[in-house]
Amino acid sequence: MTLDDITDTVIGRASDRRRFIVAVAGPPGGGKSTLAEALHEALLARGETTEILPMDGFHMDNGILEARGLLPRKGAPQTFDVRGFADVLRAVRQGDEEVLVPVFDRSREIAIASARPISPDTHIVLAEGNYLLINEAPWSRLAEMFDFTIFVGPSEEVLRERLRARWVHYGLDEAAIAWKLDGNDLPNGRYILTHSRPADIRLESF
Repeated sequence: MTLDDITDTVIGRASDRRRFIVAVAGPPGGGKSTLAEALHEALLARGETTEILPMDGFHMDNGILEARGLLPRKGAPQTFDVRGFADVLRAVRQGDEEVLVPVFDRSREIAIASARPISPDTHIVLAEGNYLLINEAPWSRLAEMFDFTIFVGPSEEVLRERLRARWVHYGLDEAAIAWKLDGNDLPNGRYILTHSRPADIRLESF
């Protein structure tokens, strides 16, 4: 399925809705952020009002993770503020006032509060993140909040290659990259691939 096909499908499904929320999910390095950005641009080009709501803005702070012994697993399911994300999704779903949402700065490994506005006039919101379709609590509470779902799930070989390139780009040494890959990112990816609900659209890669 091409980007044009996906754009046509989303616009068609959203045509009679005042606010339409699309979940774009998949493992780290799978291409979900790239797809969300491309879909965002395609929707804008078609005259739609749209914003991206990134799940990564709800990373727990490093201080909390360190206190809980979870800092080395940052990015794992238990290192996110799921309740906070659900609360923001409910406010976005209601759509009667501006909602300010956090955005994650990967270069500094911190979430920046109130970094992106979603106005009441925004028609299509693209919620993007690894765990949006997970079928286990507490993530499963998000299921009712999405009108349409897309999952991007490449092979583990592709994930490994893309994730290695990511951490090389951010200047990690070989030992740190090895830990990121096999100690955190790929185990998280396997969990996502095996515990996510079926999506309306599934792509092998993007």
